[in-house]
Amino acid sequence: MEVKPLSAIVYNQDKINMADVVAPPYDVIDEKYQDELYKRSDYNIVRLILTKGENRYNQASQYFKEWLEKEVLIKTDKPAIFYIVQKYKNEKGKLIERKGFIARNKIEDFSSKKILPHEYTMGGPKEDRFKLVSATGAFFSQIFMVYDDKEQRIEKEVASKYLSQKPYMDVMDDLGVQNLVYLIDDEKDIQIISEVLSDKTLLIADGHHRYETSMRYAKEHPENEYVQYVMSYFTNAQDENLVIYPTHRIIEKKFTKDEILSVVSKYYDVETVSNKDEFLEKIEEENKKQITTGLILRDDNNYYVLKLKEGAKETIDTPKELQELDLTVLHELILKKELKYTQEELMAQNGIKYEKKENVSFESVKSGNASACFIMAYPKMKDIINISSAGLRMPQKSTYFYPKLLSGIVINPLS
Repeated sequence: MEVKPLSAIVYNQDKINMADVVAPPYDVIDEKYQDELYKRSDYNIVRLILTKGENRYNQASQYFKEWLEKEVLIKTDKPAIFYIVQKYKNEKGKLIERKGFIARNKIEDFSSKKILPHEYTMGGPKEDRFKLVSATGAFFSQIFMVYDDKEQRIEKEVASKYLSQKPYMDVMDDLGVQNLVYLIDDEKDIQIISEVLSDKTLLIADGHHRYETSMRYAKEHPENEYVQYVMSYFTNAQDENLVIYPTHRIIEKKFTKDEILSVVSKYYDVETVSNKDEFLEKIEEENKKQITTGLILRDDNNYYVLKLKEGAKETIDTPKELQELDLTVLHELILKKELKYTQEELMAQNGIKYEKKENVSFESVKSGNASACFIMAYPKMKDIINISSAGLRMPQKSTYFYPKLLSGIVINPLS
């Protein structure tokens, strides 16, 4: 994979406080949070990535030009790679430090097998992002890429030299994740990073819509060499701090608990557990041996651990790699076959909700707003790689790589 530094645009830290202007990716910002970010600063990146108003793409373009003129946004002195350490404590209080870097990579068609997608995309978000980049001439957020380097050369030979220095940027996000950013503009260090990635295949962990938008833009502007590359964040699959959370399935259609238990018992051995912590631990323990999913039901204080019966996954008409995935089993055997959800309903989240937050999933059922919720086990990187390498894709919203990457650390102009 061909990787280059960025001729980047960044916020002028002499004029603004970074904590006031960064934001998570546009697709996780709801209306209430959007308003909050708007109020936080006249220069918050949300005004570019998720602008308000009817002519929002033109408005975003106008903001971008004004901020450059006012030197709220400035260009870096020379092309650079941005090394990032994201620090936070998990729910058990353990300090997690995920490491990676932002650079540009050559845009490749999926047929080349140099870049592998793992989820399906939808037309609406891609059209929205295409209109934004066309109006502004810039990408404001990164694609999240995973590569595999067992020798960890970048970590040992490059990053180690910078981590003892004062960071170029130090900003805490609203979820308590500290983002330490180090500027790498030494040509020898950049060369090492390029060499490491030169023979690697990249897996898109997050940002499928943005990547497909960049592919379209590159094809429509073949004369512009710079847009044949896209801004990405790269992290090593060997990093033990690469955390992937599941996305749970909340059933909003009306079913009784007996109806759902009757359905799942056709395909799963059902174990009843009365303690929530034991329930969550058992899902993970059992999932190491066989496909296991959790179930909670409205008007029921029990928790159910569902262990897939022998031979059940083989009844699904899909490639073997997908048969090994808990979400494929759930979608094909339970949601589609038994509960009669259509593929269109699943894609549009009609009568079903995909929820990353465990506490929200539990509350939706206990409050009576949903009939049930299927609690998914933590996804395994090996499953994602196996499915992607086979040219297949997982069901939508299968993975949640945490933490999200902040928008506003780096902007990639397309000229």
